[in-house]
Amino acid sequence: AAGALPSKSGGGGGGGGGGQMSMEEYKASQAAKKAQQAAKPKPKASGEMTMEEYKADQVAKKAARAAAPKAVMERKPVPQELPEESAVPKEEPKEEPKEDPAPAAEAEKDWEGAVDKKEETEAKEEKEETKARGAEAEDIVEEEEEEDDAADDAAPPGAYLQKGQRVSVSAEAYGDWNKVKAFTPPVHEKTEEQTARILKVLSQSFLFNALETDSLNILVLAMVEKLAKSGERLITEGADGEVMYVIEKGVVDCKKMLSGEEKVVKTCREGDFFGELTLLYNCPRAASVDAQEDVTLWQLDRETFNHIVRDASMRKRQQHEDFLKDVVILKNLGDYERSQLADALQKQTVQKGEHVITQGEEGSKFYLVEEGELAAMKSTEGDPEREVKSYKMGDYFGELALINEVTRQASVVARTDVKLLWIDRRGFTSLLGDLQADMETLAAQYAP
Repeated sequence: AAGALPSKSGGGGGGGGGGQMSMEEYKASQAAKKAQQAAKPKPKASGEMTMEEYKADQVAKKAARAAAPKAVMERKPVPQELPEESAVPKEEPKEEPKEDPAPAAEAEKDWEGAVDKKEETEAKEEKEETKARGAEAEDIVEEEEEEDDAADDAAPPGAYLQKGQRVSVSAEAYGDWNKVKAFTPPVHEKTEEQTARILKVLSQSFLFNALETDSLNILVLAMVEKLAKSGERLITEGADGEVMYVIEKGVVDCKKMLSGEEKVVKTCREGDFFGELTLLYNCPRAASVDAQEDVTLWQLDRETFNHIVRDASMRKRQQHEDFLKDVVILKNLGDYERSQLADALQKQTVQKGEHVITQGEEGSKFYLVEEGELAAMKSTEGDPEREVKSYKMGDYFGELALINEVTRQASVVARTDVKLLWIDRRGFTSLLGDLQADMETLAAQYAP
């Protein structure tokens, strides 16, 4: 079939005159076939090549001839028959090029170039889209920042305002609406008899007895009388609070939930106060308080307490709490009990050589050594006084007379200038009653 084009399944590259094709020819022929298949737009109807296939086949044959041995290259081209659908003008014989790139490699290069171009175009479009989204996001952020800036000076939320004075004490919020305002204490007029009653109660409370006269007068006018029946709950643990109470008459029980059960942790009587922790620390109620009997109370609001009492009380409490943490006998006290003891402690300064307590007298106070040194001196019948124990910062004395309800068993004398903290019998029993057994064990070493 000298005048017919080979079919797609035929030799495809023009066999060499000396027999089978070389490996290079075979590879070139296979690459040409793949290029033909890739370029084919649709299946052939008659089994003959299209114009595109014909052209690709011609290029492949040229490549095969360029790669063939000299004997093969000398073979003259065989006249070919063009496909029916189009006529191809006869070509004049041309000088074979010495070297021609393989069409398969060129096709692959063109395909890779097209892919790279497509990827580059897609990347460019994505970059532009990202840039557009970024610009839009910046606009949104700027709008939000402008809104935030405007909100800084806006009025506080309704819930904040509804909570009243409690939230105004907090330093958590800022803005014109939270600036400190001039304090104007409330005034509830009282008779001379009521004023005298309140002053008497306040004088018995360490929280108020160090205040100056002007401050006391402000407190008296700000207080409101409150009467409660036996069994009435005055404060609920965990609740918010806006007032504290001073007891003029009656007894109340302070209760906490411990191991799932509500237990009495402190009993307050005339001259005592409760509810101050919430005002001092802006925290929920630390305990519940029930009236053990009918009681007469004086109620003080948060704002007046903060301006007149809180700052001085907080400084005093912190100093006492820091000291109490280093007292060995008190190491097992909880935070609540320690804070209660810190509130109840009174200060006393003693000069070197002075007696704090004297052997044989009635005892009504328990002492803690805040600073300085003291000595316990004991005498027996016919014998001179001798030292039985010494005290330094963090030590305590005077507990035996309160535990055993006896007279002082020794004298305590200051060796240096001394600063003491003390609590009376009632406070000792109420706040330190659980430690009495430990104190008795340690006191077996001496009998002050």
